[in-house]
Amino acid sequence: TGIWPEAMLSVYLCSIAVIISFILGAGLGIWASNNDTGSAILRPINDTLQTMPLFVILIPFVMVFKIGEFTALLAIIAYAIVPAIRYTEHGLRNLPEGIIEAAQMMGCPKRQMLWSVKIPLALPVMMLGLNQTIMFGISMLVIAALVGTSGLGQQVYIGLGDGDFGVGMTAGIGMAIIAINADRMTAARSVKLQERYTSNPAS
Repeated sequence: TGIWPEAMLSVYLCSIAVIISFILGAGLGIWASNNDTGSAILRPINDTLQTMPLFVILIPFVMVFKIGEFTALLAIIAYAIVPAIRYTEHGLRNLPEGIIEAAQMMGCPKRQMLWSVKIPLALPVMMLGLNQTIMFGISMLVIAALVGTSGLGQQVYIGLGDGDFGVGMTAGIGMAIIAINADRMTAARSVKLQERYTSNPAS
């Protein structure tokens, strides 16, 4: 359909934003799961970012960095980081108490408890967080086209401005295909992790 370059640019920009969002969000989620004060600080921030109109999120980044791909990247990160934080904290705070107690009785230090016990058990929930981070990133990608991206989001606005249904629908279907593929891959990985740790918790 002639939109392959725009599609790859969208995948490239969204992938970088999702990776950064998930790494930062998972780190903040781990911190919040072990610190009630940190959780109390992050909760209203997450609520604000998740409920604020998407166009408003663009404003502070445009003020500081002007129009460009970097501004769009930061806006996507600011919006997509929320599910990564929330799902990571939720997964780590709701682990089976019996396994945690067994690990404590075996003398696991805090670092080993986190990386060898808690995170593997919470991975299925964290993968759902990754799935939502991808969906948030793709949805924000269209809004970010207002500040300088030239991917599929820009094609949507071109179709809207010109009243060209074909251009807009083609770009929209392209974004839907990208989102569906990402959703299926992360959902399948989450199911495999869930089956692995449910059938063999010791792994």
